[in-house]
Amino acid sequence: MELLSQAFGLLTGTIVPFLVVLTLIVFVHEMGHYLAGRWSGIGITAFSIGFGPEIAGFTDRRGTRWKLSAIPLGGYVKFHGDEDAASTPDYAKLGTLSPDERARTFLGAALWKRAVTVAAGPIANFILAIAIFSVTFAVYGRQVADPIVAEVREPSAAATAGVLPGDLLVAIDGTPVRTFDDVRRYVSVRPEVPIVVTIRRNGAEQNLSMVPDRTELTDQFGNKMEVGIIGIVTNEAAGNFRQVSYGPLEAVGQGVLQSWQIVTGTFDYLSNVVTGRMKADQIGGPIRVAQASGQMATLGVAALLQLAAVLSVSIGLLNLMPVPVLDGGHLMFYAVEAIRGRPVGPRAQEIAFRIGMALILMLTVFATWNDTFGRLG
Repeated sequence: MELLSQAFGLLTGTIVPFLVVLTLIVFVHEMGHYLAGRWSGIGITAFSIGFGPEIAGFTDRRGTRWKLSAIPLGGYVKFHGDEDAASTPDYAKLGTLSPDERARTFLGAALWKRAVTVAAGPIANFILAIAIFSVTFAVYGRQVADPIVAEVREPSAAATAGVLPGDLLVAIDGTPVRTFDDVRRYVSVRPEVPIVVTIRRNGAEQNLSMVPDRTELTDQFGNKMEVGIIGIVTNEAAGNFRQVSYGPLEAVGQGVLQSWQIVTGTFDYLSNVVTGRMKADQIGGPIRVAQASGQMATLGVAALLQLAAVLSVSIGLLNLMPVPVLDGGHLMFYAVEAIRGRPVGPRAQEIAFRIGMALILMLTVFATWNDTFGRLG
């Protein structure tokens, strides 16, 4: 009985939230491809959530098969002239088509139409994230605090640099900061990286050089991560904690800003991994996403949707990477085609796709290792 209860808890507390988040992100991504393809006049034979055998589906009046498939880790749109779900051209079939029929295939479409159709998937992911953040800000607003120091911890980078309680942080490395979260966000991805903090004290500004300390933090769910800190704290009295409300247009602006900050934060983290300043233990796969989905679900629907927004940005970025088999890889081939005046040859594409698939499999294995065995040395 206890085992059954644990299984039910796993299903409702982790698996279901994970599938809800993943299905939303995949559906929006593939719908971007679908709508752009239809707008471009490209025929579509299938729209699938998941891979593998079909569980349920229907065929619409345009001949598109809409289906839910057995393996819920992704999805695809299959265009006329595609051999498989990876949009590999079926050259044998293409050779038998009339000019009008070939024009409705993906390969037969104009270069710009193919590029728009491919780019529409990641763009849809960014739009989803912006929409979720915008609605969240419009409905709930946001709690903010001024970047004013209430306490300087000892020992710390800020204490060594001469920061004092009451100092107002104006900028870091020339980038203006308006809230205490701006400071935390900038510093956290720069452990042991020299920075220059501009403070205002008694009406005068001065620049203080410091190096954020590397420290390990544990969140409310027990997840550990290494971040940079400079050792300053604010409180309600000094930081003027307040709830800010946003109108519709302001909320959209904040949604765009929040999405952009995720993009820049991702690149900051990856650059730190490449240079050896941070570990790659935050790169996770389906297991970690499932765990995070279950954790966010305990905080409510709004928290789960915000996780979906963060993941949607990440999926959009990943798909724009110039790796064959990803959308960015296809766009790379189209750029080469535009420069050369003719497509990359089938054999070269096949080799590139195999290399790209190998890279994706390696990343998947690495992420799964991280998910399963935790932080790496």
